[in-house]
Amino acid sequence: MSNKERVFNRTERLFALILLLQNRPNMTSRDLARHFEVSRRTIFRDLRALSESGVPLTYADGGGYEILEGYQLPPLMLSAREASTLLMGAQFMKLQTDVALRKDADLVEMKIRSVLPRQVVDYIDRLLARTVVDPYWMVALQSAEETGFWHELSEAVARQRSVLIEYYVRSRDEITRRTVDPLGLVYYTDHWNLIGFDHLRKDIRSFRLDHLRSLRTLNETFKPPVGFDLAAHLREAGSTNVRQAVRIRFQENVYAWARRTIPAHIEEEVRRAGQVEVVFYFENLQYLSTWMLRFGAQACVLEPPELAARIRDEAAAIAAQYAAYTEA
Repeated sequence: MSNKERVFNRTERLFALILLLQNRPNMTSRDLARHFEVSRRTIFRDLRALSESGVPLTYADGGGYEILEGYQLPPLMLSAREASTLLMGAQFMKLQTDVALRKDADLVEMKIRSVLPRQVVDYIDRLLARTVVDPYWMVALQSAEETGFWHELSEAVARQRSVLIEYYVRSRDEITRRTVDPLGLVYYTDHWNLIGFDHLRKDIRSFRLDHLRSLRTLNETFKPPVGFDLAAHLREAGSTNVRQAVRIRFQENVYAWARRTIPAHIEEEVRRAGQVEVVFYFENLQYLSTWMLRFGAQACVLEPPELAARIRDEAAAIAAQYAAYTEA
């Protein structure tokens, strides 16, 4: 029995079939069989059952099945804000390693989309296209709950409305006031960042949501820079000279844990003889040295040498701190 056959029973598959055809019309019987990992004969039987129960199925001129426009499942009353919150949660769940959890998240997303008005779906699509849930950190949301600015900013992103913020600059220990065109939201290890065009600096900058002291959405709308793509911008920002190439060798038995907490996009991953060697780029060596200590002797820094030296010095300081202890 396949993973999907374990996840779906007959009733669930019929319901999922309706949702799938509403969200992705013109799928052939072969496409549907491949999606649910069942035989085409099973799909034909399911389609006949749906048709007999009153679902208006038709075969499109261009090939593939679809449900006639106007057919609706019982309505689900959700605001755009509520729906975006649920769909953002579904994006987090899709990062899980468990097949059933990912399938549940996909099904929940299709259920929500199928009962929302078109204008709300368009709103959410614009928001999700401009929101990156970084898959390399798997820590629960914190800062969005602390500041309460996430929803207002997400609406400003989707509606392309400028915002006026008061922002704390830690390096200068001061609060600055500036107008920003919000281009997207990015989730990192323990906080959200706003990526936006800063009118003060005349450049695209990143702002931590937990450093915002106040926020007001303005009436002014803006157009994103021509050709701007959030994911591409983040990749380019991550490949600047500020970040250094980091190469680490992990023992395979700890790598599954380590991989979920590596604070950057993994550029290379090579497995050999019970070990895994990875390469990524990162700018804060002090943070990395502290992060590396959790793996003890089961991880070794190959480059850069400055990071290896930091870990060596910190390990020596820890050893000295405990040198006075003797066995009882």
